[in-house]
Amino acid sequence: MRKVLNASQRFLELLLVASVAILIIPVSLQIFSRQTALIPTYIWTEEMARFCFIWMIMIGAMIGAREGTHFDVDVFPKLSARAAAALSLVTNALSLVFAAVMLRYGIKFAQFGWNQTSEIADLPMWLIFIAWPLTGFAWIVFLGERSWDAVRVLAGAER
Repeated sequence: MRKVLNASQRFLELLLVASVAILIIPVSLQIFSRQTALIPTYIWTEEMARFCFIWMIMIGAMIGAREGTHFDVDVFPKLSARAAAALSLVTNALSLVFAAVMLRYGIKFAQFGWNQTSEIADLPMWLIFIAWPLTGFAWIVFLGERSWDAVRVLAGAER
């Protein structure tokens, strides 16, 4: 299972790089079209930049949940392994509640936008709305993995 999660993280990292690279194109076109008369003003670039930005945020949040950096605040930096694992279980449980909310209402959100299209580029909106339940699902999987690791530390299996 760990190999599958590692592979999914690498895939998400590639998607994140791709979304940032793709985001540069419409934003650059917007800047050049506003500041020069060399190219015409493209109105679809704003919508494409917004869509890429949404996916970039959601993919980054998924990766952050896997690495344990998304919901992590170091209030007690000098804890033993067992105390850190216990604290991790508490924070993971609270984060799992939020992830479940993201998944449940993200599904409703995606269903709401399933048959809609964007105003300018006429793209199917489910391509954007699906990001919320996918993020919630990924958080649940990754936080589950982190919680399992914390349970193993508390049980004395790992130090």
